[in-house]
Amino acid sequence: MVTHKTAGVDVDAASDLVRRIASFAPAIGGFSGLFPIDDERFLVASTDGVGTKLEIAFQMRRVDTIGIDLVAMVVNDLVTTGARPLFFLDYFATGRLDVDQAELVLRGIARACEEASCQLLGGETAEMPGSYPAGKFDLAGFGVGIVDRPRAITGQAVAPGDVLLGIPSSGPHAHGFSLIRKVLHVADLSLDRPFGSQTLGEALLTPTRIYVAEVLKLAERFEIHGVAHITGGGFSNVDRVIPKGLAARIDHGSWPVPPIFGFLQSEGNVPEDEMRRTFNLGIGMVLAVPPAVAQAMRSERPDLIVVGEVVPA
Repeated sequence: MVTHKTAGVDVDAASDLVRRIASFAPAIGGFSGLFPIDDERFLVASTDGVGTKLEIAFQMRRVDTIGIDLVAMVVNDLVTTGARPLFFLDYFATGRLDVDQAELVLRGIARACEEASCQLLGGETAEMPGSYPAGKFDLAGFGVGIVDRPRAITGQAVAPGDVLLGIPSSGPHAHGFSLIRKVLHVADLSLDRPFGSQTLGEALLTPTRIYVAEVLKLAERFEIHGVAHITGGGFSNVDRVIPKGLAARIDHGSWPVPPIFGFLQSEGNVPEDEMRRTFNLGIGMVLAVPPAVAQAMRSERPDLIVVGEVVPA
């Protein structure tokens, strides 16, 4: 049986760290942080990386899409507040700079910034001999957005009876890859093995879906009480936008789980609860909306899936 903890990632320890720092960093814990710049607007900031999805990219010798993942992980956090991304900065660290390799990564970053309608403002390329194996690097990204105070989505308006609508993901996105790599190792799976019309490695490298345009468009027209990015931690992320005294009831049988997740679960003998608290299982973003709004949204967007509801805790 393979779990995230046996793969070397202790999610409970990360949660404990958040609890410990709450006294001196009270704003920590959301998908992004809101900073009031005046009486009318918030700046919204977020930072993230792509985790060990990088290791799959290195093994596949394909780094052209990993920059897309980096931008997506940041701007998808920003848009949970209803913020419009303004700009993005990247941090690229390596032992010895391979200019061709770095250019491919940065082209992906620029492409994703264009899709998210934000400016690639700058960044840092750090060459640190001896710190990274040959051909490898690490990535981090930082983004800032803006939202008018009346339009800010904070989760405070979430109420009992709110419908939870899911927007499909494009695959594992850029989280849970330590567990994925452990499954690959334990089951002795080759990244070159066929998987549908792709290889397994190609399927795992599918870029993270960028939700900025569609979430902002929905927020302009409909009342949205909360938005959760289903990122590291899986469906526990929905709890991050649910006020105290309420809970999210997720109906895990209400949508078709993409084959890649069933394959990984079967090959690694991964428990169901571990799958749910690690992966997005085919749902990348969850919106909490009033029932009437959910019906109106789905009449225009049939791809939106009812994945549960908000109930008293």
